[in-house]
Amino acid sequence: MDLRQAAVIGAGTMGAGIAQVACQAGWRTRLYDAQAGALERGIQRIRDFWAQGVARGRTSPAEVERWTGLLAPTPSLEAAVGAADLIIEAVPEDLDLKRRVFAELDRLAPAHALLATNTSSLSIAGIAAATSRPGRVVGLHFFNPVPLMRLLEIVRHDRADEAAVEDARRVGAAMGKECIVVRDAPGFATSRLGIALGNEAARILDEGVASAEDIDKAMRLGYGHPMGPLELSDLVGLDVRHHITRYLHETLGGERWNPPKVTERLVARGELGKKTGKGFYDWSDGTARPRSDL
Repeated sequence: MDLRQAAVIGAGTMGAGIAQVACQAGWRTRLYDAQAGALERGIQRIRDFWAQGVARGRTSPAEVERWTGLLAPTPSLEAAVGAADLIIEAVPEDLDLKRRVFAELDRLAPAHALLATNTSSLSIAGIAAATSRPGRVVGLHFFNPVPLMRLLEIVRHDRADEAAVEDARRVGAAMGKECIVVRDAPGFATSRLGIALGNEAARILDEGVASAEDIDKAMRLGYGHPMGPLELSDLVGLDVRHHITRYLHETLGGERWNPPKVTERLVARGELGKKTGKGFYDWSDGTARPRSDL
């Protein structure tokens, strides 16, 4: 694959981050979102990140100027993908929605394009089946914040072509990522492990075994994790974690995948983590502060 132009579908936190690293890899990158306001916010998020890099001396103004010239907000899906060599979908975690998007990509994208989904848990085979070219469909699971996290989880399903997987490896390398390749299974490797740890931490909290801050401190200082599982859940979003947990319970079964009660309470109250100001911690001042009202 001669990769010159990329397209990212969905301009939320993940989509904007993916578009940013695509520009930094040197590709002309079109960013599309069905909601105009979301597209504007995504572009601004990228510009803010680059501006912070310049302010901290990590990025030069010349680099930002070059990357900015590669980034193109695009108002229509057809214009975004019509000449793309690489297309990465980053819409919300809804299988039916993703299948509809991929059916449209199949209709609009060049035959050679690599079609990738950023899903963190859903069936790649199920998404690929919405196209007439499942061999060119892979999972590219990025991690938040995309520009800073080094890992890229490449997910291959049974009908994926070996050439598509190799193209995905080259994409990851060009973006500066360390790649792992995993088989298509619910939650893949990373989400399954992360959800298992986060859910068990929530159950320990709910049972009164330890406080949120002590659970997180145990994993940081005792196991060398850079961040505790409850703080990480707050940063990812409790609604996102809850959705993945329910999907794993539906597909894998078993008591261990039942959503923790404390998480269900918080999600029901709209307390979804840092993005809403409250989750396992109080984030009202931008930092994780203990709560006593869980």
